[in-house]
Amino acid sequence: MNMWRRILSSFIFLIIFSNAFSFELEGLNRPNPLKIDVVKTGPYFGLQKGKYTIFELGIERQWKQIKLKSPSTHAAHFGFNYNFKYNVLGYDIGYWFKQNRLGFTYGATLCMRTDFDESRFGIAPVIGYKLWQFHLQTGYHFLSRSTVFTETNGLFISLRFVIINDRDVDVDRKKKKRKPLFS
Repeated sequence: MNMWRRILSSFIFLIIFSNAFSFELEGLNRPNPLKIDVVKTGPYFGLQKGKYTIFELGIERQWKQIKLKSPSTHAAHFGFNYNFKYNVLGYDIGYWFKQNRLGFTYGATLCMRTDFDESRFGIAPVIGYKLWQFHLQTGYHFLSRSTVFTETNGLFISLRFVIINDRDVDVDRKKKKRKPLFS
């Protein structure tokens, strides 16, 4: 047991010692010299459940900035959904963002629903949670009024799975200009 304590304390001492000499003389608030941006695109399929069960298909594009502290993800999607039982077709275009690795996603969707006799338009604010390629969202459709066409979800929860088939990684190394030794 004593040997493990020595190894552990030596390891901790080496980490602290090496970090002490890694700081620059100009201060601790130096910019990150490496910037990594990832753009991912792919189709999604999902299931929306509320008063009615609706199947979803579409495409999503995600922009992610990879950082150690507070990485952010933004995404836009376009898709359609269909309720087979009541013959209702819908189109959605939306946006969501996520501010850190374990946080919630926040967004909104512009939507159109039709039963092929009447159409309704609206907006749906959404909140969700994204884990790997699964995205669970809940929200409420604020749709234009109709007394005849009511076979569409108001309050809903949806689960989508995105299949990433295109990934573009952009690494930008910022080189610092060094002052000459003798000016």
